Amino acid sequence: MRKTIPFLRSEYFHDTIQRTVFNEMFTFVDKYNKCPTQESLSIDLSKKNLSEDVFKGVVGLVNELTPEDPASDLQWLCDQTEQFCQDKAVYNSIMKSIEIFDGKTTEDKGAIPQLLSDALAVSFDPNIGHDYVKDSEARFDWYHSKEKKIEFDLDYLNKITDGGLPDKTLNIVMAGTGVGKSLFMCHCAAANLYAGKNVLYISMEMAEERIAERIDANLLDIPIHQLRELPRDVFDKKIASLRSTVKGNLIVKEYPTATAHVGHFRHLVNELKIKRNIRPDIIYIDYLNICASSRMKNMANNLYQLVKSIAEELRGFAVEIEVPIVSATQLNRTGFMSSDIDLGDTSESFGLPATADFFIGIQTSDELDEKGLLLIKQLKNRYNDPSLHKKFVIGVDRSKMRLFDVADQSLINRPGEKAKQDKEKDDTPVFDRGTDNRMTNKREFGNWNY
Repeated sequence: MRKTIPFLRSEYFHDTIQRTVFNEMFTFVDKYNKCPTQESLSIDLSKKNLSEDVFKGVVGLVNELTPEDPASDLQWLCDQTEQFCQDKAVYNSIMKSIEIFDGKTTEDKGAIPQLLSDALAVSFDPNIGHDYVKDSEARFDWYHSKEKKIEFDLDYLNKITDGGLPDKTLNIVMAGTGVGKSLFMCHCAAANLYAGKNVLYISMEMAEERIAERIDANLLDIPIHQLRELPRDVFDKKIASLRSTVKGNLIVKEYPTATAHVGHFRHLVNELKIKRNIRPDIIYIDYLNICASSRMKNMANNLYQLVKSIAEELRGFAVEIEVPIVSATQLNRTGFMSSDIDLGDTSESFGLPATADFFIGIQTSDELDEKGLLLIKQLKNRYNDPSLHKKFVIGVDRSKMRLFDVADQSLINRPGEKAKQDKEKDDTPVFDRGTDNRMTNKREFGNWNY
């Protein structure tokens, strides 16, 4: 009973008499936590305001019910019930999809794949949960196991995430226009590729070539404005060296703004698996607010609900394919003018930070720009103590679309305020001595003169 009841739905019973009896049985089980007898069912049903024909039908059906035989094959019965639920779920999803396709509902056609996916996923899960006392040994082993994470190449980001981004998570970067959201994601994607990971970068704003251009500047150690002047032989040599060094894959896919949603992303991941035998280890989506929702359409007047829906769908997608997803969002007008941003400065929907697992803000100022720095502020963190390194600065080389660690953390106060010296002496990340030496220290591809 406990195994089957959570999966049975009233809508699986298309016959009025069957649905009436099921609803009464479901109500009884929910209230008393045991199966009703024929007598109790008959009494409760007699109190319902039923038509004469329906009442005769339910009485006849109840009389046909037989008490559970303890010696009966309960596993067979459970299996048959599971098959019934699966068949009805698929049938209902198909009928619902037809209604959506014919425009009889307000839901978008993009919801159809999810409806079918949810129906096909109906299954009686044998796991009834974690027994705190009996499963203590397994819990101890989990504490001492190494969780799979996608590491950053920036020390402080690894510190605050306790080693990187775990699978099945949604991670958000928030910043104002032109501050560095796309730069941040391009840099991290390049670092992931260099570390041998399969990376999928989905762009809703910039062309595929523009994203690839930023990756080239980062990985080939060439200012972005010089790429178009680079001789073909030099470019080919650098790419050949990169190809021999890097073991991962980076796929950049562009969608028109506000047209693609989780359904499209799911199809893309499946196509990569089938056609290229590539399974992404991490996915970047640039950026969340200009995605579409697979569940909602015509939501121009309710941006809060739209963005919340997109965030929920992306996080569900991350759980489904078991990878971390990194995306970005804009600051609202108040946040753009503020010297110290917080979660309330999220553009369009507070439902986004409520859904995300990890949320950071990126800020700059004239003082920070002069020093080639960006201020990073933790806004939400499910991976580690959020008070640990609440704010820190990283270096930025915008010409090469690259970020790097810095030793001097004296500008971790709000942009524009007088800096205070960081008194921590034993927790300073290793200083990467500028971007000119980065490739020779961390990404050795060889030296070329041009």
